[in-house]
Amino acid sequence: MSISVEDIKKLRAKTGAGIADSRKALEEAKGDLKKAEELVKSWGAEIASKKSDRAVGAGKIETYIHGEGKVGAMVEVACETDFVARTDGFKNLAHEVVMQVAAMDPKDVNALLKQEYIRDSSKTIGTLVTETIAKVGENIVIKKFVRFELGS
Repeated sequence: MSISVEDIKKLRAKTGAGIADSRKALEEAKGDLKKAEELVKSWGAEIASKKSDRAVGAGKIETYIHGEGKVGAMVEVACETDFVARTDGFKNLAHEVVMQVAAMDPKDVNALLKQEYIRDSSKTIGTLVTETIAKVGENIVIKKFVRFELGS
């Protein structure tokens, strides 16, 4: 079966997968974009589980102040190397997580990982972390967070 470049581009835009993985997923799914997307996601979960025991010594502390300054949050997101900590994908993850903390006020990291992602209800924060692990190729861990609310 011939896989079009446009389909590869669509799958890459949706999943962030590489060209070879996108082509492989489309070939296995016989051109079905939805099935190919599910394959890429399952591969990402497998990658993440293989990397979960790796030590995380680098990372980023991200902060967010909402609206008029009445709610603020700070989160520590760790990865394996400074190189990954400087990538746009990792920085974006840290920012999305800190915004989630500010908006949803989870009680702890485990609760945060299970929360529905505020920008896409089909995902959890845990899924977002797993997808980023698959994209950057390193273990990522949300270490801790704190949320402040004026008057509380």
